[in-house]
Amino acid sequence: MRPTNPIPPKPGQESAWDYPRPAIVEDTDKHLKIICQDIILAETSRGKRVLETSHPPTYYFPAADIKLEHLIKATKRGVCEWKGRYEYYDISIGNQTIPAAAWRYFDPTPDFVSIQECYGFIAILMDACFVNDERVTPQSGDFYGGWITADVVGPFKGEPGTWGW
Repeated sequence: MRPTNPIPPKPGQESAWDYPRPAIVEDTDKHLKIICQDIILAETSRGKRVLETSHPPTYYFPAADIKLEHLIKATKRGVCEWKGRYEYYDISIGNQTIPAAAWRYFDPTPDFVSIQECYGFIAILMDACFVNDERVTPQSGDFYGGWITADVVGPFKGEPGTWGW
């Protein structure tokens, strides 16, 4: 179902309503950075982004570009019909622990094998997340991991009244 008011993209912008369904994954050379508890937790120019209709891009960081000593596997797991089975990770820095703040597809579907050794992060739980030095706005809702920047327009799933999209 498509909302009646998608925002028309301007030159240089993408519309989340032009992203495919089912979702796809693609490489990105954009500079991605996460600050959590006043440290740079992850930083890469070798990331991946998942694009899905009605969602802002979800960015994934290669394990080699994350301070993995701060990630602790949680017991919480789930499954995505397109991407496969995933597990959550708590983030522990100093005496602060943020439950289920990151995730990884440990058993991806064939189309998403390229993100198996990558991690996604829930932007709203971090101090700040950046794409090419632009601070992102986290996707609304308590389940989604999309990162909103000026180059993508919605409206986006996660806002009140969007569950049926």
